[in-house]
Amino acid sequence: MDHLFSPLTLKSVTLRNRIGVAPMCMYEAVDGVTGDWHLVHLGSRAIGGCGLIIAEATGVEPEGRITPGCPGLWDDRQVEPLVKRNRFLKAHGAVAGIQLAHAGRKASAAVPAKGGAHLSEGDGGWQTIAPSAIAFGDDLMKVPREMTEADIASVQGKFAAAARRAAAAGFEWVELHAAHGYLAHQFLSPLSNHRQDRYGGSFENRIRFPIETVRSVRAAWPERLPLTVRLSCTDWVSGGWDLDQCVELARRLKAEGVDLIDCSSGGVVPGVKVPVAPGYQVPFAERIRREAGIATAAVGLITEPRQADQIVREGKADLVLMARELLRNPYWPLHAARALGHSAEMPSPAPYARMF
Repeated sequence: MDHLFSPLTLKSVTLRNRIGVAPMCMYEAVDGVTGDWHLVHLGSRAIGGCGLIIAEATGVEPEGRITPGCPGLWDDRQVEPLVKRNRFLKAHGAVAGIQLAHAGRKASAAVPAKGGAHLSEGDGGWQTIAPSAIAFGDDLMKVPREMTEADIASVQGKFAAAARRAAAAGFEWVELHAAHGYLAHQFLSPLSNHRQDRYGGSFENRIRFPIETVRSVRAAWPERLPLTVRLSCTDWVSGGWDLDQCVELARRLKAEGVDLIDCSSGGVVPGVKVPVAPGYQVPFAERIRREAGIATAAVGLITEPRQADQIVREGKADLVLMARELLRNPYWPLHAARALGHSAEMPSPAPYARMF
């Protein structure tokens, strides 16, 4: 029976365990270039025992960043710092992943420490784009420009170009961000997509953008390496994107060469009441895994070793991704291995042996 410390193999890549670092925005990049903060932040989780480390949402073009402090992969000069970091992660037993993203109408925001509201062009902001000219709301009131079909093709080409740079940087796992109200999710949800052309209206039309984007990236990304997609499995709003649609999309994505669905939720409209509780998104991963026949990752208030282990043992998901708990304790996998009786599968790094 699989458990939290069983290896997981997708394509040619084997994770040493089922614990992954979920992408978390750090807002520490300069002109899309990452630095020492990212090396230490992600490197410490590799030393701590995580099997997979997914770098934060990385813009495929400057206008696709959430904030000016977000990283990018639209230029070759952004590759070199990633090479060094990925070598470090691999040397300490972790697989380096990256989340490629475009924020759409939620781009051009100030970093959270400066309020998080949309930036004017005078303050370093830029014109945003989206499926439809509808503002997100709250502090993100900038009305995006509705994308033309030429814009759509251009962005899809930039996803493919970023995937090629990711391979050159030594990443072995790519996740496409189609969740949390960012561009691909904006196409999926009827709440943000009011288009009347072949990219809007019906389910078949609304899934066209992510399906075509996956095709572009799969053609550019080495076939031997995993390609995964993060989806918001529900908008938590009547009339929005929901789990039934998500299951069918997952089936289509599998047929397009996607290897795993990272199951999250929400983010496409503000002011939504979400029934947050420990493991509240795990049922999404379980149903998609069962009905779409594709590997899944579970995420969301997973904090305890036995809770994480149970998710894998009971076949609810193949992988557990964690965020806040790994910020609080980068060495969570080492502690969990001891709590669950798997010390042999998770030996301490030699310099820390006495501590553990």
